[in-house]
Amino acid sequence: MQSSKPILVTSPLLPDLQEFNLYLQQIWDSRWLTNNGSMHQKLEQTLAEYLGVEYISLFTNGTLPLITALQALGLTKGEVITTPYSFVATTHSIWWNGLTPVFVDVEPTTGNMDPSKIEDVITPNTVAIMPVHVYGQPCDDERIYAIAKSHNLKVIYDAAHAFGVRKEGKSVLNWGDISTISFHATKVYGTVEGGALICHSAEMKYHIDNLKNFGFRGETTIVAPGINGKMDEMRAAFGLLNLKQVDTAIDKRRKIAIQYRVAIDQIEGLTYLLEHPNIRYNYGYFPIFIDEAKYGMSRDALYEKLKANNIFARRYFYPLISTLNPYKEYPSASPDNLPVAAKMANEVLCLPMHHELSEKDVERVIECIEK
Repeated sequence: MQSSKPILVTSPLLPDLQEFNLYLQQIWDSRWLTNNGSMHQKLEQTLAEYLGVEYISLFTNGTLPLITALQALGLTKGEVITTPYSFVATTHSIWWNGLTPVFVDVEPTTGNMDPSKIEDVITPNTVAIMPVHVYGQPCDDERIYAIAKSHNLKVIYDAAHAFGVRKEGKSVLNWGDISTISFHATKVYGTVEGGALICHSAEMKYHIDNLKNFGFRGETTIVAPGINGKMDEMRAAFGLLNLKQVDTAIDKRRKIAIQYRVAIDQIEGLTYLLEHPNIRYNYGYFPIFIDEAKYGMSRDALYEKLKANNIFARRYFYPLISTLNPYKEYPSASPDNLPVAAKMANEVLCLPMHHELSEKDVERVIECIEK
């Protein structure tokens, strides 16, 4: 079954090079490379319309919006309740703001923060909740919002995986006080590197736009110790073109997910996350979970077997953030506190999932898993 052709876990969505060159020529002619140029302004407007949000602020990557969101809400002291089952940027953003992360366990059906665990860890020092829409699966916002409201807490959603995700026809990016999103090249929609922050008022967007531009408000006035988080014109142009083809790419991913599910349903010991009919998914990932006793092989053994056959899956999200050196000494990082997250981290394997996979590529992946 060995093949010389590698099958990668993801592949970037690339615009037509000739079209991109035409956009680059416009940028070259304008001599305006960054600082809120015409491409940047157009992408903000077009993305807001596509995503179904009112106020969006573009950033040069997906981590800076998380850091800036906490600053924009004035959260510089206290505890933030979050999940250990995510990419490290989630917790790093809390640390960089001088705040203390407090980990809670996740739901076994979604990998998202378990709302039933939140109130147990709220203290007088708690200032916010930072959930993650893991794999683009929407969190239980109704319960999270009710808890936050009753304790006067802010909610910042790390929606890095949730591009275009809607529940009952409405964008999940509108949830919480602020949501952030990633446009990294590995995501469903990308601007090479990039990200955005979604808020609910013109005043907050104005404040965020100042924070991502060194705190400038006007030519000589600094209102806050801001950072440089601006997206440049080249990335904005890349994003404008990708927006034209992202729906086609998502539809291709959906068909691949169906192909995987049909096959995995026949394999004992393998499970995947279920879909709900009222949610519009983006199929950014296809995680499976391996029950070693039933499947007859450990997750890591399957990972190595796939790799030996030139198929490159990924263990997202392993290891848990709570086990990493910067965070493992926090009381909430105790493995006894996070049994569901630990189990998922030890069993998960994300199969190749992207718009360039052929039906035969997926069959090759499935054949390797079946054997």
